[in-house]
Amino acid sequence: MQTITKVFDNYDQAKRAVRALEAAGIHSSEISMIANNKNDERPANDDGVSEAGTGAGIGAAVGGAAGLLTGLGLMAIPGVGPVVAAGWLVSTAVGAVAGGATGGIVGSLVSSGLDDEHAQVYSEAVRRGGTLLSVRSGDGQLDQVHSILDEHRPLDPTELGTEYRNSGWTKFETAEESMADKEAEIERTRRVI
Repeated sequence: MQTITKVFDNYDQAKRAVRALEAAGIHSSEISMIANNKNDERPANDDGVSEAGTGAGIGAAVGGAAGLLTGLGLMAIPGVGPVVAAGWLVSTAVGAVAGGATGGIVGSLVSSGLDDEHAQVYSEAVRRGGTLLSVRSGDGQLDQVHSILDEHRPLDPTELGTEYRNSGWTKFETAEESMADKEAEIERTRRVI
């Protein structure tokens, strides 16, 4: 089993990728999502119904047979702030924090096989408003998972890291607060132009 992790500029891109993964037969229990939830804005499904319950605990956050997106829960991750999240990666990140282990989200990404530099950049991207997807896959589905994720235009971690370092960032800090909505939106707009 290998883990493929990508970060997307926004929740909608990641949501479409999750739906495509599930349609391709990737079980929701193998997919994790962490989406920044600045200002308590809960992502909604296509019917406009909230996909996250206000008081959802970690047990309720894990995606079930109905699909990952119906199992999203609201929680806080140090350094990132409030997130809408589901899946195995979330329980690892929250468990590390609750158990006093260092690393939280970065440590969880590294322990899932991501190198430290990309884990730092991806964690910072979530703090700044992005959405992270991690997918565990057997060798027979790796190419399909990569193809589906790449089809939904994930951000390049090397370019993103360079952009962050050029603005004075050095590494993900759990003590930092989430960026203001306006700053995060300006940053996304610059990437699109």
